[in-house]
Amino acid sequence: MGNSKSGAVSKEILEDLKLNTKFSETEIVQWYENFKRQCPTGRISKEEFQTIYSKFFPESDANTYAQHVFRSFDTNDDGTLDFKEYIIALHMTSTGKTTRKLEWAFSLFDVDKNGYITKAEVKEICSSIFKLIPKDELADLPDDENTAEKRADKLWKFFDKGDDGEMKECDTIT
Repeated sequence: MGNSKSGAVSKEILEDLKLNTKFSETEIVQWYENFKRQCPTGRISKEEFQTIYSKFFPESDANTYAQHVFRSFDTNDDGTLDFKEYIIALHMTSTGKTTRKLEWAFSLFDVDKNGYITKAEVKEICSSIFKLIPKDELADLPDDENTAEKRADKLWKFFDKGDDGEMKECDTIT
């Protein structure tokens, strides 16, 4: 990850992030300093990520969704997010290109990481998203998507895959 002795982000990671994100060198260095203050080990565990995520949704159950988001960002599957994974995730979800956002969304829904999305995986993600919605806002949702199951069914029908079909990544971005 960075040069932990000096506390500065390594030149290699800095150059890579400048090439692969819209962040400037100054922004990346500032993000790194903040990251190191918040995560002195240089890594965020799934539990720490869930705690952070829950602060954004204090009235909701964010744990399940946070686990899925964490899984989609942990690209090397080591059970932690390092600075590079963190910044690329931040970039993808905020300022990244549409194609990259779709790739991330696919990885979020591909729960078992087998390269396909099934209707059951769509339902699982929709269920975790619905846990984020405050109870008083559920009543405001349209009748055809006011439950996780209805929302999942609507999404699945949109992609026209049938109940036992699968969706490959190229199906979502072409």
